[in-house]
Amino acid sequence: MTDALARIDAAFADAGVTGRLHALDIDSGAQLGAGADQPVCTASVHKLCLLVALHELAAAGRLDLTEQVESPPADRTAGPTGVAAMLDAARMSLRDLAYLMVAVSDNAAADLLLRRVGLDAVNATTARLGLTATLAVHSFGEMLATVKEDAGPEGARALADPRVITRLRALDPARTNRSTPRDMTRLLGAVWRDEACPPEHGAAVRRILGLQVWPHRLASGFPFDDVHVAGKTGSLPTLRNEVGVVEYPDGGRYAVAVFTRTGHTAATLPAADAVIGTAARIAVDALREKARRSR
Repeated sequence: MTDALARIDAAFADAGVTGRLHALDIDSGAQLGAGADQPVCTASVHKLCLLVALHELAAAGRLDLTEQVESPPADRTAGPTGVAAMLDAARMSLRDLAYLMVAVSDNAAADLLLRRVGLDAVNATTARLGLTATLAVHSFGEMLATVKEDAGPEGARALADPRVITRLRALDPARTNRSTPRDMTRLLGAVWRDEACPPEHGAAVRRILGLQVWPHRLASGFPFDDVHVAGKTGSLPTLRNEVGVVEYPDGGRYAVAVFTRTGHTAATLPAADAVIGTAARIAVDALREKARRSR
């Protein structure tokens, strides 16, 4: 494990990022961490918490996943994907909004769900599961509003200035939605063991996470047809995150959470994206080797 941690640290350094990681063998409980208990900004990774809370309420009969929601264009959270990017009025079910929230990280879909579920319910779910370092403090639209406000009158152009980046509340775990890598793998483990929701709802959560379209972060470390990766990304200026589960054909299941930050303000940094997959692969390989040796 020591060698794996050294390789993970070297990978983060080579990519020019500061990284926090936790990997968990869902069935044996074996784990590996690098800064696993450090507070991190979750960004869109917190949509996983909302997804689980949604299904917990549905399982309790407090909402119907087929319930239809109206989404007028003038009342949507901004974003480049899904309902957020659409021009006309839309109407769809809660479960279809959940699909868009995860598959393409649709901010508008997420906030429509959050209006129905509520921040208190999201936090009640994470508290019930023992995620003591995880807290939702605002909606995704409110989080983006703090970025806009903190950037000042120059708007998005100001985000190229490292001095502006330092004042963004959305990049301070004490003032935004937050968690730790260990909390996130604990949540994923609970979902995959059907402890977070009854089996029917756990299966629905796993299905949606498996439909995420982004292949450039966690999934890039596991380029095999017979290895399945399900997860949720999160991004903000200088932040690139992903949490997910890697499933092997021999039955091995590994929850991995990787949170990174870089000093570079460029929106496109392929190395910073790819190191999430690289670090995850090193961690999972180490857990698999440990299991092999213990047999």
